[in-house]
Amino acid sequence: MAVIALLLGGCAQKNDTPEAVKQGVIRDLAKKFDMSKMDIVVDSVSFRDKEADATVTFMVKGGSAAQGMSMKYVMERHDDGQWYIKTRASATPGAGAPDGSPDGAAGGFQNGTPGAMPAGHPAMGGSPGAVAPSGSKFNLPEGHPELGQ
Repeated sequence: MAVIALLLGGCAQKNDTPEAVKQGVIRDLAKKFDMSKMDIVVDSVSFRDKEADATVTFMVKGGSAAQGMSMKYVMERHDDGQWYIKTRASATPGAGAPDGSPDGAAGGFQNGTPGAMPAGHPAMGGSPGAVAPSGSKFNLPEGHPELGQ
């Protein structure tokens, strides 16, 4: 009986499942974002001891993976058995193609070009780093608060 309790306790503590990683991502990001407006899919995860590499796709509720964004995280399992984001490795816009790119271009870039926007995305205006009329480094919509505030 004691052996069964130890085995069950060890399994519950380890919690090496994609669902456990998903819950960790949601919990950590919910501190800054309204996660109830997003669908989250753990595309892949590989576990090693107390760390895991996870690829997670975020989409607007009801949206498609091609309209979403893929993120790679290094997760860390704490003593409470739950997974926490340790670092964010990278982001790939769109996740519709097998390689994570919206149009199948290598490297996850639209049309193979870093920083290119998906088809139909509104123009951002200006060149990279250009100062918008408001004095912002970004061309934000009228009335949008400055980033970092």
